[in-house]
Amino acid sequence: MLDHIINSGDPVLYGVSILLLLMSIVTWSVIVIRAVKLHKAKKGNSAAKNALWHSVSFDEALQKTASIESPMSDLAKEASKAFSHYHQSNHTTLANSVPLNEYLVTQIRSSMSQIMRRFDGGMTALASIGATAPFVGLFGTVWGIYHALINIGESGQMSIAAVAGPIGEALVATAAGLAVAIPAVLAYNFLIRGNKTLAQDMDAFAHDLHVQLLNKKD
Repeated sequence: MLDHIINSGDPVLYGVSILLLLMSIVTWSVIVIRAVKLHKAKKGNSAAKNALWHSVSFDEALQKTASIESPMSDLAKEASKAFSHYHQSNHTTLANSVPLNEYLVTQIRSSMSQIMRRFDGGMTALASIGATAPFVGLFGTVWGIYHALINIGESGQMSIAAVAGPIGEALVATAAGLAVAIPAVLAYNFLIRGNKTLAQDMDAFAHDLHVQLLNKKD
């Protein structure tokens, strides 16, 4: 296909090829970055969970997890800040007029939503590329076949050899579109599953954290 594009010099085929190349670069960049971030988050969560539940007090646990970068340690810090803010406000605001239990639930859920939002970056790009790349490749194929048939008609050569070569080269655009789309779709499903598992672990941790804070002395 590359020889065909270079020889024909068609701006449309150039554009299709460049677009598919950019889509492929974006796809693999998102795959690498998100996979590494998800792996680090799960590894950090395991270390933070061990540090938290093997500490004598909640304050000691926060000190141990201060140097650990993980969603769970961030959630513990935000929950501790909410707990301290509740007792220092003297119930002067509307948010602090509710019981401690409901206040902590609201704050922990809000913090967890903000933390989990960090892992959504690039997912829209993967979904869009997985859905559109085959059609971009198909457009390149249709355009290539169109010009191949025009050239064949102008040359007057109607043999199988004259038809198969240009059309075969044009069909490579569809294969290129699929080669871009398939990794994007597979990566999207893998990362969605990873984010869902991470969210479930965070939800269980948030429940335990909520109980620990309710039993913490003022």
